[in-house]
Amino acid sequence: MIKSLVPYLVRKYIRFDKSQPFISISAILAYLGVSVGLMVLIVAMAIMNGTSKEFQEKISTMSYPITVYPSATGSLDDRLLNALKERFPNFTYSPYLNTQAITKKDGKMSGVVVYGVDFKSEAKINPIVGKAIKNRDIKKFESIIGANIASSFGLNHGDKITLIFTEATPGGFSLMPTMKRFKVVDTFKSGMQAYDSAYVYTTLYALSKIVKVPFHTYHGIHIDSPNPLEDIKKIRRVLPMGYTAVGWWQQNGNLFSAMAVEKKALFLVLMLIILVASLNIISSLLMTVMNRRKEIALLLSLGATREEIKKAFFYLGSLIGGAGVITGAFLGLLGIYLLGHFDIITLPADVYGTSKLPLDLSTSDFIATIVGAVLIVLASSYYPSKKATEVDILTTLRNE
Repeated sequence: MIKSLVPYLVRKYIRFDKSQPFISISAILAYLGVSVGLMVLIVAMAIMNGTSKEFQEKISTMSYPITVYPSATGSLDDRLLNALKERFPNFTYSPYLNTQAITKKDGKMSGVVVYGVDFKSEAKINPIVGKAIKNRDIKKFESIIGANIASSFGLNHGDKITLIFTEATPGGFSLMPTMKRFKVVDTFKSGMQAYDSAYVYTTLYALSKIVKVPFHTYHGIHIDSPNPLEDIKKIRRVLPMGYTAVGWWQQNGNLFSAMAVEKKALFLVLMLIILVASLNIISSLLMTVMNRRKEIALLLSLGATREEIKKAFFYLGSLIGGAGVITGAFLGLLGIYLLGHFDIITLPADVYGTSKLPLDLSTSDFIATIVGAVLIVLASSYYPSKKATEVDILTTLRNE
């Protein structure tokens, strides 16, 4: 009989109480609050992760996993490139030159960043460029440009665009900026407006002539590797003095730090929804304790231990909150599935680079969310269960 007291009390108190309906309604609201709060938190974490991953993929594509730079007065050439290829043959390399220029067509002008690359090597490390050139052989003064540049200047494939470079050339009694016309072979679209509006790619030969550096001399080397976070350390160890290697995550550190802080802040704010919902568990249990004081006192006088009473109310609160956690987890995963497989929410593709809502719920975030919700529910169940054991038997039986 004693062994079955705790489950008996839990079953008795979990039923809808017609004499005190507000207590049961409060328990139902607690269950719904925990469920909805957890569902919102899971979906929000998936959206934050998906957005971060989407930006990371786009930025890392155009920023390159690892970039090797010389010092301010130094330069790179084939000797260092070949040494790196020999030391790390499984990495992919794309040497480059870069400079700034002004695009000009029919009186309209705009600033751009011009990269001189070996297109065969660049296509292996940059899928955006590889898709644009489509295995074609890009000739000396041909180029591919961002889709937004082409749209702004009304350029089509085969048109010519004039680039004005900061490098000066003698012109009579003064120095004139270098001007060169490039044929537009194709356009690329990365999904990031900052790149599509400002990047132009041409050949190493063309840009070496314009910036006046010897052929096979470079401003840097872009490198792709299986594990950039670890491989960058290996590269730094073999680089000569005066050279450095930088990862894409370092070039965009402020952006991803801000997104990480935003994610943590959102997690804490939405966890407060579960905390507020759990207050209904406390109020429901406390009202049950107050309403059942006489019954509790009678049970204690008949031999029930305070520990059993405490367990009964603790299990009751845990059952209400636990059911909310399970339901919320199910609804959250269902919501992610529906948002991922049906166009319930669509995004402007020209702004975000994709029309589908990016979703990616990591296992660690899901576990952290469930653990946080369970801890809040257990903490909310503990206080009322402790108060239930503080019922004064004699006073309660005498007065009630």
